[in-house]
Amino acid sequence: MAAGLAERSCLELGPAARAPPRRLREVAFSPPGTSPLPLGRYGDSAGGFCYRECAQLGAATRNRFVRWTTSGDTLELVEESLDNELLNNAVRLRIQGCPLLPGGVHICEVQSHLVVLLVTVQSVHRVVLPHPACSYRSELIMESQIQSVFTDIGKINFRDPANYYLIPSVPGLASNSVASAAWLSSEGEALFALPSAAGGIFVIKLPPHDLPGTVSVVELKQSSVVQRFLTGWMPTAIRGDCGPSDLPISLSVHCLDHDAFLFALCQDHKLRMWSYKDQMCLMVADLLEFMPVSRDLRLAAGTGHRLRLAFSQSLGLYLGVYMHAPKRGQFCVFQLVSTESNRYSLDHISSLFSSQETLVDFALTSAEIWALWHNEENQTVVKYINFEQNVAGQWNQVFVQPLPEEEVTVRHDQDPRETYLEYLFMPGRFTNAAIQKALQIFSQGTERHMDLTWDELKKEVTLAVENEFQGSVTEYECSPEEFWQLQVEFWSKFYACCLQYQEALSRPLALHLNPYTSMVCLLKKGSLSFLVPCSLVDHLYLLSNEHLLMEDDAAILDDLEMSRDVVCLVQCLRLIGESISMEMAFIMEMACSRLQPPEKAAEQILEDLIANDTDNVMEDIHSKLQEIRNPIHAIGVLIREMDYETDADMERAHPLNMRMNLTQLYGSGMAVSVVCWGVCKIATIRFLICRDLLILQQLLLRLGDPMVLGGGQLFQSQQDLLHRTSPLLLSYYLIRWASQCLASDVPVDTLESNLQHLSVLELADTTALTTHKLVSSPQTIVELFFREVARKHIVSRLFLQPNTSLAETSLNWPHLITAIVADFLPLLWPSNPGFLFPECLMGSCQYTQLQEYIRLLQPWCHVNMGSCCFMMGRCYLVMGEGHKALDCFCQAASEVGREEFLDRLIQPEEGEMVSTPRLQYYNKVLRLLDMVGLPELVIQLASLAIMESADDWRSQATLRTCIFKHHLDLGHNSEAYVALTQNPDPSRQLDCLRQLVVVLCERSQLQDLVEFPYVNLHNEVVGIIESHARAVDLMTHNYYELLYAFHIYRHNYRKAGTVMFEYGMRLGREVRTLRGLQKQGNCFLAAINCLRLIRPEYAWIVQPASGAVYERPGASPKRSHDGEYTAVPATRQIEILELEDLEKECVLARIRLTLVQHDLSTAAVAGSSTPEEMVALLVRAGLFDTAITLCQTFKLPLTPVFEGLTFKCIKLQLGGEAAQAEAWDWLAANQLSALVTTKESSATDEAWRLLSSYLERYPSQNSLYHRCVINKLLAHGIPLPNWLINSYKKVDAAELLRLYLNYDLLEEAADLVLEYVDAVLGKGHQYFGIEHPLSAMAPMVWLPYTAIDQLLQALQESTTNHYNVVLYQKLHDKLEDYHQKVSLASQDRLYRHY
Repeated sequence: MAAGLAERSCLELGPAARAPPRRLREVAFSPPGTSPLPLGRYGDSAGGFCYRECAQLGAATRNRFVRWTTSGDTLELVEESLDNELLNNAVRLRIQGCPLLPGGVHICEVQSHLVVLLVTVQSVHRVVLPHPACSYRSELIMESQIQSVFTDIGKINFRDPANYYLIPSVPGLASNSVASAAWLSSEGEALFALPSAAGGIFVIKLPPHDLPGTVSVVELKQSSVVQRFLTGWMPTAIRGDCGPSDLPISLSVHCLDHDAFLFALCQDHKLRMWSYKDQMCLMVADLLEFMPVSRDLRLAAGTGHRLRLAFSQSLGLYLGVYMHAPKRGQFCVFQLVSTESNRYSLDHISSLFSSQETLVDFALTSAEIWALWHNEENQTVVKYINFEQNVAGQWNQVFVQPLPEEEVTVRHDQDPRETYLEYLFMPGRFTNAAIQKALQIFSQGTERHMDLTWDELKKEVTLAVENEFQGSVTEYECSPEEFWQLQVEFWSKFYACCLQYQEALSRPLALHLNPYTSMVCLLKKGSLSFLVPCSLVDHLYLLSNEHLLMEDDAAILDDLEMSRDVVCLVQCLRLIGESISMEMAFIMEMACSRLQPPEKAAEQILEDLIANDTDNVMEDIHSKLQEIRNPIHAIGVLIREMDYETDADMERAHPLNMRMNLTQLYGSGMAVSVVCWGVCKIATIRFLICRDLLILQQLLLRLGDPMVLGGGQLFQSQQDLLHRTSPLLLSYYLIRWASQCLASDVPVDTLESNLQHLSVLELADTTALTTHKLVSSPQTIVELFFREVARKHIVSRLFLQPNTSLAETSLNWPHLITAIVADFLPLLWPSNPGFLFPECLMGSCQYTQLQEYIRLLQPWCHVNMGSCCFMMGRCYLVMGEGHKALDCFCQAASEVGREEFLDRLIQPEEGEMVSTPRLQYYNKVLRLLDMVGLPELVIQLASLAIMESADDWRSQATLRTCIFKHHLDLGHNSEAYVALTQNPDPSRQLDCLRQLVVVLCERSQLQDLVEFPYVNLHNEVVGIIESHARAVDLMTHNYYELLYAFHIYRHNYRKAGTVMFEYGMRLGREVRTLRGLQKQGNCFLAAINCLRLIRPEYAWIVQPASGAVYERPGASPKRSHDGEYTAVPATRQIEILELEDLEKECVLARIRLTLVQHDLSTAAVAGSSTPEEMVALLVRAGLFDTAITLCQTFKLPLTPVFEGLTFKCIKLQLGGEAAQAEAWDWLAANQLSALVTTKESSATDEAWRLLSSYLERYPSQNSLYHRCVINKLLAHGIPLPNWLINSYKKVDAAELLRLYLNYDLLEEAADLVLEYVDAVLGKGHQYFGIEHPLSAMAPMVWLPYTAIDQLLQALQESTTNHYNVVLYQKLHDKLEDYHQKVSLASQDRLYRHY
């Protein structure tokens, strides 16, 4: 539609603040020399100031302004920004006892300072603040929070005489005028113009703040020269000095380079212009000449007149004057015209009339007048007019924010508390401040409620009303109806209190017009609201009837006929809307909420309207319809104007960091709330338009009159329009709901968890969430979306176009706010391809709100259906309803590849294998379910995905692996095995198999592991278990036993035996503990059992490789100590072990265990000892029986045993009692046939007995064991026991003799020879083992002559010893005797032989 913004009505956007009332810093002082005055003399006032560069996109003061309110002696100053949150931006300044003049606050801007000039009834003040541009460089303002210009106001000395001055009593301040003006000269002096008590003006000048100087007071008077000079302008009755009639009632100043023009609108209806520099009155104009005037008006004092100035570089200075008259008022606009000789005149531009009663404020630009009134009902009225273009004098309406309903309707099926709370705390209705004040009054001041958050306030309100209610119920019992009625009564009482304060706080005090950005605000006590242009559809629908009739003549469209059709159509809609009762409206609300067709609800409302039509509204509508030339076309035009559906998604955001000065544009909480409240207002209005349009279309269908339908329009066209209107209505309902739905506070840990889930989906960066931002009040989900996502998109579209020059761009508020809202609505529009809004809700953890959003959307919106299903799945996932989530994810799969959000979801990672879109989607969802920890759902979805991947073996392998993993995690071992066997990728299959083995071993579920069939995987399983068995600690893992069971289960006994034998060998080498040796024995026994189950010819195994290192696939190469690779060992010779060899090893293992059980200290060496080493260990431990058994098993000589036992006997014989006590331990470990433990028997005796028994029990060839025993004894110098001598004499007397000789025992040797000779001769022959002594009849006998000769030689050589000589002789004689007898016997034998 072609109408310009300038000629449209405006909307007031003043979202009710949900944050606690702003806490202002208090600064109070009392100027010296003043006396306290009563404070109620003047009403509250307000005003605003704009920085010169606030419209420049690259300025530090962009979109910043200051507003203030005065009340008595208190001034509240607040700096606002549409871009950043300003810190320390609010201050309450109290000049004690000095009420401020209404309009007595003036702010001036110089290069490095902001100067606040204040006028009270007793004093003037100057406050100098540093300029924001000095604190921040605009290109560096990227933070969301920056310091305000008022940050350091507490450091200022307000009592500094250089910055204040008391108003002198002469000329004195006029008591019946509140006019004032203040400005800064080009030299930095502060000047204050005030009305004089005697009439006229006086000016107070303070010197520059940084230079010393004195204060001066100048009174402006008209001289006679000026009188004559201006005689044509001045009435003759007032010539001469100023009298009370020319008392200024409104003052304005226009600053020049080195002068200032002071304009005074006086109560004699004249406008006077003064030059401050020349102190001359340059012009006097009688304003009554420009308005219809009566004698009464001319004589009455003009106390209600107002004056405003507006300056334009191109057009010059404009003056706007409001002339007040009873029951009416008139605005006159003039342009100041200068002629030669310094003469000035006024060029009358326009006169505009108004019938409003009380003007509160007005603002002037070079083209427009904005005015604020209070009408007879004390309601706020705001209008504006373009006085240059609007020749008809028709004011444009501003639709101000209506107050909440005076009463809340509570149906009997509703809970009063819930209904009132919902209404009170619906965003946009009541401010936090109003509810807190009402709560304070309602609680009768018993508690002080301050700084309550929105939720806290809701709880306190509930508590307060319920307490009042409970305290008033005196009856013990009351009926439900009485109870309900009482509840309604108390809640309505509290509601009325809230309404009263809301009305007081929302009353505008002034208009604030920004000439640089064309922004217009209404300033209220503690808040402000913004006026924004209405769209044409809203403008037509909201216009009052008289204005709408005038629009009938306006060319809204290029086609004048169609313009009239549209206006008539809107008039019909207005008639319907005004006829709809609350009950009827509720029908449509409920239909939308309960997902019922709006067409049916419209039909029902139409029937109700027809049934209750007492004012003949239907007739009026019918007659109005007759005026419409083409209703179908007109409805289509209206629908197109309200439809924000786009063909393609809006561009995604450009990186704003490239243009740093755009990062915070319209990013403050105030800007966010204004934009979002604008969207809410539009959605609310458009919902009503669509509702009324649906009803009208139902009426058209019912009428069915070809004439009405514009030349017989087809029924199908009507149906099409009906079905286009219904989604439009539901779209606006949804946007309105979202604009009023509060976002939830989310804990930090939940946000972090959500961020992890989004990172799995690779969506963490797409919405550019900044969850760390501080938000002072609960925000709606639309505000959240605009703040976090939409703002950047919109700013990108508006300012980052290729041909946009930011340096030359100035901000125009009406155009920008219109463009922002127009760009924001498509982002919220449900039927657009873009899916940023739900995505933002998901990213911000607003899952409850997201669920409701999708619930309201799904039945009728067929765009992004798959994305909605996915989002609903995420909601169910967070709520713990996994199976519902899975259903939603599966439904969404059908739309993959068709929707923008799902396309972004399935973008492959760098290096990731690309598969079909649906498989990529399943992959992302599987990752999400895996992270959330829902293995059952992962299995279900992966099984579904497998059916999609029939031709993609890589995807099949991935999915089978996924199924295997989660079945295994759940303990579904059989299902995991099946998934493993179905995996088409051998490498993945092997990985799964390896994992299966390890996990089942860790869980001790070995039976399952052994009993699986492992078709075509047998060798792989064995290899895996073997590699694990050889790689891990033997005592903490039982892989060898598992492998043994595996082979036993399959009747492979030889392999089972091999496994257990290897296990036993490694235990001996690596686990040198008692438990390890016990296990080793059991392993060898198991191996023997295995071989015994095999036929003898097959009862053998291959000797496992010795050493602890086994070649494993993938093992890193080994290096030597100098870093070189070690040579690969040559192939070992295969050694076959039979059953007998295993039995020997078993015996050895058992003996090792016996040794360690006897002495634990030997465990470290016993495990891998050879049989020879074991004999030594056993002998040292005293386990002689065991040692003999070992020797016999491995066919080893018993010599070490006898030597060891002999040595122990020697030690016992030489040792003390301690050795005796210790000996009993090892003696007890050896079996003695008749162990004697009496007192007469010592340990030494028992040891000798043991030795003796061994010598008897284990004979040896050539008496080897006797010889070694005797050798040992003689080597240690121990006399031979008689039993040993006697024993050895029987066995080998000759060897005994040689031993004696070896150890130089001549006496014992001589005695032995003597005895031996006697034995040979027949005396005691049985003691030497001689069966037949010397005889001619017996076999031959012999003597060890060599040894005897050595003995004789030794005795002969030791002649020094007399006893040796005797022995020599005896031995010599004995041998002589022997030789004789041998000779005789030999002769006899020879004789007998022959």
